[in-house]
Amino acid sequence: MEHKSMEGDASSPAGSQSVDRALALLGMVGRQTEDGASLAELVAQSGLNKSTLRRLLLALMRNGMVEQNPESRRYYLGEEAYILGTFAARRHGLLELSLETLKRLAQETGDAAFLSVPRGASALCLHREDGTYPIRSYALLAGGMHPLGVGAGSLAMLAALPEDEAEAMLELNAARLAADYPLLPADEIRARVAQTRDSGFALNPGLVVPDSWGLGVALRRPDGSLAGALSLAAIESRMQPPRRDALVAQLQAGARTIETTLARLHAAPSRT
Repeated sequence: MEHKSMEGDASSPAGSQSVDRALALLGMVGRQTEDGASLAELVAQSGLNKSTLRRLLLALMRNGMVEQNPESRRYYLGEEAYILGTFAARRHGLLELSLETLKRLAQETGDAAFLSVPRGASALCLHREDGTYPIRSYALLAGGMHPLGVGAGSLAMLAALPEDEAEAMLELNAARLAADYPLLPADEIRARVAQTRDSGFALNPGLVVPDSWGLGVALRRPDGSLAGALSLAAIESRMQPPRRDALVAQLQAGARTIETTLARLHAAPSRT
């Protein structure tokens, strides 16, 4: 039985074929949802037999590219894959375009500035830039993930989605929200999504970690689709009006700067 998805050219060297298969398998694991991938699912997608698939998975696991949940036995991208992805994002992605703005926000406000992006039904923090204020909040670190709607940047992204997509994300996260975020059940997030759309910015008044407040604004691509979010975090006393209004204005100005850069890159003629 012929399986073209991962078998490759039969005349290619065995070593090269194994590398091709392993990389294709890594991509399959990476494109799964937050629930990971089972061995049976990967066998069905790849067209490889179980013994070959296990051998490739073990090689990827030894190198930190894939990890397996010991309870569910499902496979996920590993820590090394995340690290490599972060390096790639610095060179090619939104992070590279946003670093200067993040540094400026942290320097001007003294607070921690963040860049987050959507990953399925979650928000992934790509970068944290600390300010100079001595009392800091560590509710969110680079590489941290929350369900969409949890945290200021995450809430800004959820509110920026079309209504049906936002509702779908909430339904996907309902059980996790109920179990891990007692102050943020789905109905509470729905109300905060509406408030965010009305005000133009997201506010997290210490609902994830006490006394850790946040402000967030969404970032959009030139076609209007969601690219990510900028956010700031500080202790409660530093997030009260009128200072809050000034912080929102700085965030919105930073978002416009990044979106202008994205639009310019999008409009630039491709090189041939």
